[in-house]
Amino acid sequence: MHQHRYVERVVDLMDPGENVLLNMSYEDAAERVASGDARRVGEIDGQFAIIQKRGNIVRMARSIGRPMRYFLAKRAEGPCLIVAERMEQLRQALAEEGLEDQFHPSYTRMVPAHYVVEIALIGCPDPNPVNTRFFTPERNVLSSDLSEIGERYISKLAEEMNKWLDTLDESAPLGVLFSGGIDSGAILVVLRYLLLQRGQTPTRLKAFTLNVAGTSADASQARKFVDETDMSMYLEIVDVVKDDVDFRETIKVVEDYKPLDVQSATMAYALLKKIRKLYPDWVYLVDGDGGDENLKDYPIEDNPELTIVSVLNNLMLYQEGWGVESIKHSLTYSGGQSRGHVRTYAPAATLGFRGFSPFALPSVIDVAEGIPFIELTDWEHEKLYDLKGEIVRRGVEAVTGVTMPIFEKRRFQHGAASEDIFQDAFPETDQAYRDVFSEVFDS
Repeated sequence: MHQHRYVERVVDLMDPGENVLLNMSYEDAAERVASGDARRVGEIDGQFAIIQKRGNIVRMARSIGRPMRYFLAKRAEGPCLIVAERMEQLRQALAEEGLEDQFHPSYTRMVPAHYVVEIALIGCPDPNPVNTRFFTPERNVLSSDLSEIGERYISKLAEEMNKWLDTLDESAPLGVLFSGGIDSGAILVVLRYLLLQRGQTPTRLKAFTLNVAGTSADASQARKFVDETDMSMYLEIVDVVKDDVDFRETIKVVEDYKPLDVQSATMAYALLKKIRKLYPDWVYLVDGDGGDENLKDYPIEDNPELTIVSVLNNLMLYQEGWGVESIKHSLTYSGGQSRGHVRTYAPAATLGFRGFSPFALPSVIDVAEGIPFIELTDWEHEKLYDLKGEIVRRGVEAVTGVTMPIFEKRRFQHGAASEDIFQDAFPETDQAYRDVFSEVFDS
């Protein structure tokens, strides 16, 4: 009796050129992923998503800053693994293989950030992937001195942004997605400082602030920020009309339905569409996404699943969610910012921009996880919420000499437009977002 031999196939739709690698070549990074050695993968510095195949073993690894999804299709001759950034790419690839009937968005899988995912393509039945963590920051290793913490945190941010600048042409325009808040403010101040330190002209820099129908509180906040830091020349208020804020269109772009992420992405997409119209050749953008996750600056009261104990006791809760071994972990999306970062990445990538999110780099998260949050807050919400502004303000001043203003926190989607416009633009129920998502993939 002859044993049937399956023939496995991998369709790799990930563009290596979209990785932002800061300390090694793509070939070196790919070899590390192929080896399956989590320690060596953890030495990759940057914003990346990489797949490698050796024999019938496929290994994938990514940081938060770039999504990577996969679909394992069944064929008579053997399994076919398709890997891409987007669900729509997976569906199209299946259609080209004559396998579109197998597609459903819930059957797609997101590689969780900070893990090496190993899949053995051995035929029916295929075993579950094996997830091996490659990034495990050590918690509570820093002192409780806020000035020291701030300097360590912003110094690492500046170091990584400087490496990013090393990869770019010195004449390339640089755009900051800017609200005047703590994270985008720190990015703008540090980026200008680095350009001056490098002897490069900071006039290549713009801070883009969204203003929906002339009602943006962020526009006023951004003006105050640049006025107080002597950076008014860099600010560009980007005006859009109310009809440009289209959550239905955005759900198709981000391929997700979580309300807060869709709302943020909708505003980002409106902003980026207008920037693309104004500047057809613009490529590079940098943003402050990840800053809230790093310093745990989300209102715990808004999420009934969370307590301050769960936020402060769980490693990278906001970055990764409840973890790959948790019953709450979504195989389709992963969790935390590992899932939610599409709100920033997808609108930019869809419009031809190359975004960079330095706060979401493992090296910067590593410093943040070393902060002794429990000691500094004594489990008090307000102390936790006040911590971020103080750490970042002190750090930016220590690194750049600039004292940046700190304004009251608000979400991007709330600062870009008036409350009336926001209420009119977005549905009230979570189910409404899910219904639109279903329509997108049923069409």
